[in-house]
Amino acid sequence: MITGFNHSGFVVKDLEKMVSFYRDDLGLEIEREIDSKAPESGDHTGIPGAHRTLIFVGKGGGHALELVYYVHPDSPNGHLDRNQLGAAHVCFNVENIEELYEDLTNKGIEFVTPPIMTDTENGGRRGICYCQDPEGNWLEFIQAE
Repeated sequence: MITGFNHSGFVVKDLEKMVSFYRDDLGLEIEREIDSKAPESGDHTGIPGAHRTLIFVGKGGGHALELVYYVHPDSPNGHLDRNQLGAAHVCFNVENIEELYEDLTNKGIEFVTPPIMTDTENGGRRGICYCQDPEGNWLEFIQAE
């Protein structure tokens, strides 16, 4: 029986650049780092002899984002389009989506649209927007109210 979420993961090409983005630009913390080497017979990845560096980033609240760097074998280039089966994204809750949008835009991150804001019945504001991280993984941001 499922009891909750543990982590989500992205395979990355440039581990230093991606850690810098998620840590320095988004403000996540490195929660743990693992050097993972699979035996030649294989392991849970199904890739015999795989050697990976795994860095988990998060906010210390349970669910983390795993950045997976394959030392061996190399990862092929390319991403799925957003509407293709198997495409993925990670969604973050944020306090001030317009401030986040401005900060990341000033750092060269391109968004699909500026935050789309709606007023709520109790006078609050709700917002949503999408962008890609430096390697093309899709990120969603939501300001709940």
